[in-house]
Amino acid sequence: MIVGLIALSAESAVAIGVGAGFLAVVGLGAGIVLVVLRKPWTLGVGLGLMIGWALASIVTAGYCTGLNPGMYA
Repeated sequence: MIVGLIALSAESAVAIGVGAGFLAVVGLGAGIVLVVLRKPWTLGVGLGLMIGWALASIVTAGYCTGLNPGMYA
C-alpha cells in the first residue's frame, strides 16, 4: 500500500513503473526464493505470496499491482 501511495503521489510514468516493478519483485521474487528453499513452511509462504500477487492483479484488473498504468492517468 505504501508503494502504491508513493507511485500515485508522484504521478509520473517512471514512478508507476518503478512501483510496479518493486511489487512484482517482492511478490514473485520472494515467493520463488521461498519455494526454492524446499522447507514445508517456506513452500507454503512462497506459494501464498505468488498466488496472492496473481489474485490481487486479476481481481483489481492490475490496479493494485501496477500492471495497468492506464488506470492511473
